[in-house]
Amino acid sequence: MELYGAVIPTADDELVDADDIQHLLPPDTLTPADRYQELFVAVQMNEIFSDSKTFVDCVPRHDPEHILREYRANCAREDFDLRQFVLDNFTAEEAPPDCFVANRELSLAEHIDSLWDVLTRRPRKHPKRSSLLALPHDYVVPGGRFSELYYWDSYFTMLGLLDRKRSDLLRAMADNFAYLIDTYGHVPNGTRNYYLSRSQPPVFCLMVDLFETGGIHKALDYLPQLRKEYAFWMDGADDLRPGEAHRRCVRMACGAWLNRYWDDRDGPREESYFEDVTTARASTRPAHDVYRDLRAAAESGWDFSSRWQTDPHSLATIRTTAIVPVDLNCLLFKLERQIARLCAQAGEIQAVDDFIQRANDRQAAINKYFWRESEGAYMDYDWQLQQQRDNLTAATVVPLFVEMASPEQANAVADTIRQRLLAPGGISTTELGQTGQQWDRPNGWAPLQWLAIRGLLNYCHTELAADIRERWLTIVAELYRAEGKLVEKYVLRPTLEHAKGGEYPLQDGFGWTNGVTARLLRDDPAHSANRCRASL
Repeated sequence: MELYGAVIPTADDELVDADDIQHLLPPDTLTPADRYQELFVAVQMNEIFSDSKTFVDCVPRHDPEHILREYRANCAREDFDLRQFVLDNFTAEEAPPDCFVANRELSLAEHIDSLWDVLTRRPRKHPKRSSLLALPHDYVVPGGRFSELYYWDSYFTMLGLLDRKRSDLLRAMADNFAYLIDTYGHVPNGTRNYYLSRSQPPVFCLMVDLFETGGIHKALDYLPQLRKEYAFWMDGADDLRPGEAHRRCVRMACGAWLNRYWDDRDGPREESYFEDVTTARASTRPAHDVYRDLRAAAESGWDFSSRWQTDPHSLATIRTTAIVPVDLNCLLFKLERQIARLCAQAGEIQAVDDFIQRANDRQAAINKYFWRESEGAYMDYDWQLQQQRDNLTAATVVPLFVEMASPEQANAVADTIRQRLLAPGGISTTELGQTGQQWDRPNGWAPLQWLAIRGLLNYCHTELAADIRERWLTIVAELYRAEGKLVEKYVLRPTLEHAKGGEYPLQDGFGWTNGVTARLLRDDPAHSANRCRASL
């Protein structure tokens, strides 16, 4: 049968009807590593599958406890074949037989519109004891190896759904995210149980604005979920003394509260187990610290980048939890302002004052710790070393996106972008290249183009915003014309080539590229990309 866009041949008694999905209480949070223990380690370290994510997404053919007992009873035998044991006891997701083939007669905009149904998952059945988290409504996945719902990806994907008047799908996505916050207290990185220990950039407040703009729900309807997400990010803040940190909260030396990325687990990521063990072995630091920092970088969405490293050419020097990032704190500023606004609508005057003060305090701290006048940019801050980081990244645009920069700061950031981050295909992720990491130059990413364009427009830098939009649409159209597809990330150079770096091959699809590109095509109807067609 076809399930979640994949063929999973499993018995009917191993599936749960959609009507029962919302009643799976308590949620099944045992991850593959929890369930399969030394079997899990053996499979991942022996690279039974070429992609570490394959095994953690498998569906067990039998009861997991039975599988583990059988493994323990037989693994010491001389003729034991681990690969065959895995194939006998687990079913891996496979591409459906009617894989999507692009209609090369469609324009780029028409192609994107045709992809929404391909990338939509309709959870009518749910496999028992798999890592997949149950959701009550339809949702859109990024594509490729990412066959589940992802948090911050989805905001940028929704930009395209709003443009195409897919109100039914937007409503379903809205209800899914509210369900995740109500069920787990936060939105996990993705809808797999091995992602539950971390979140991603808190963009639910941005989604809520889209839901209201699209006539899906009033923003006030989501005030309870916005408060729950804020509580998740601020857990432990009240007990911190200056210079201390707990989970995602950091109390700065001056007494101000700021936030960092974190993960509640400190072992190798299950979906990248072999890779993380290899990275930790190359480090001089305790392995559990390296694992935590790798996981925290995954929560940032920038996995991975020289942004988080001491040595830009060595992932083993990653120090994510020591870094207070500018973009995360800008999004939390936006969340605080939004909660204050909605509390005013609800007549909760004391809460209004509280959250306005929180937002004002955070804005002052952002200016104190992140703004660097000499660079004309916002830079991350190393709270352990008590100094600003010296690597310029595209995160400098986020204060403009949430409209907390002064006009003078915005003008300086615009000049810095023009001089140091602008590339032939749009805005670069970082200044550093040749690091081997996918969130570094020369790669460019759709979400960063959107944040830059909208941020610059907020401060009337229309020419630079239009220039970035034109460059991005041109490079996306060039690849579509040559290969008939959109991809996860792009090389921002005039020569046509595939983006590299990171832990896995370039993925086709692709949710957030589709969403941002569709919105930008609508904003610039005269751009030649609107008429672009794939070569026959």
